[in-house]
Amino acid sequence: MSTPSPAPTLPTAHPKDAEHVDAALTAIYNWNYESEIDELRTLYANALERQWIAVRDLHWEREIDREAFSRTFSVGGVPIQQTRFWQGLPLETRWEASRRTAAFMLSNFLHGEQGALMVAAQLVNAVPHMDGKFYAATQTMDEARHVEVFAAYIRKLDEVVPIAPGLKRLLDGVLSAESWLQKAVGMQIVTEGLALYAFRDMRNQTQEPLLKELLTYVSRDEARHTGYGIKYLSSIVPSLSEAEKAALEDFAFESARLLLDSRAGVSMRDSVMQIWRAAGVDPVQAIGELAKERETILAAVQQSGGRRGPVRGFVIPTLRTIGLFSPRIEAHFEDMFAGIMGPGLGRVADDPKDIPADLEAWVMEGADAA
Repeated sequence: MSTPSPAPTLPTAHPKDAEHVDAALTAIYNWNYESEIDELRTLYANALERQWIAVRDLHWEREIDREAFSRTFSVGGVPIQQTRFWQGLPLETRWEASRRTAAFMLSNFLHGEQGALMVAAQLVNAVPHMDGKFYAATQTMDEARHVEVFAAYIRKLDEVVPIAPGLKRLLDGVLSAESWLQKAVGMQIVTEGLALYAFRDMRNQTQEPLLKELLTYVSRDEARHTGYGIKYLSSIVPSLSEAEKAALEDFAFESARLLLDSRAGVSMRDSVMQIWRAAGVDPVQAIGELAKERETILAAVQQSGGRRGPVRGFVIPTLRTIGLFSPRIEAHFEDMFAGIMGPGLGRVADDPKDIPADLEAWVMEGADAA
């Protein structure tokens, strides 16, 4: 009988390059084991049936299809792959710009999934209802799997890059929030809503087989996570005082502001431009040439069936649905959008008012597109 190899010696403290945040929660026991929110118990059962195993269900042996990846790449939902400028670049240049920028974007998805893993584990302790605890336990498993698959895919492309500052501040804020309602709003409504929208959009844009397959699995999970937040909070928000609702609205707004900073802030934009320069694309020339093809880009965005972007097209309608979008907070969002897009462009009155009735059916639209 062979002698087992000794277990590796690990430090008790976290590695030197790791970061920490002082998390806050009150752990709540619930001695009532009967279902109180039937929709959540049903969602829990659905989550159990939909579990998947990354090393078994994804085709990791396939090499990344460089031509397909470069031909169907977009930047923040902008379909630059359909422009004459992008198509005129050498394939190797398009591949380098695509893979490096995608590694940057996917790395932030990866970091966000780690944050979601930690918050979901907190919710098991912090939510007061047993149905909420059951579902949060399945989400914790989902998030661990998402961290696993994004890290593995990024290794095929390039290397993991540091988290965007805005996203880090958001995750810190949700982890350190004392109220479980703030944790649920910040993660399940704002962060998961943006993730669901972004993953579905990237899945429908790309024709790279492994990435499309990965994002299809992940998007289905995210549809359940968002549904959990909607169903749970819709049962709780009506019982809150006006002051409690206002505090949650403010927390949601600040979370959305930080996410917009992480997607469109100066530091992220500068990072993407540096990536393009390293790949052999002159950023100044690229911006100038893409500006000349504005009509082509706008037409492509309209054909994609978008909903005005993740915050305006999805997060805000979700806040309306659960009762956390008063005229007061609407004015805050409009001021923010006007500051980002320019005077007169912040109104949300014409934006979508509702979310899809069946999130999983919506997330699967376009999954089989070639």
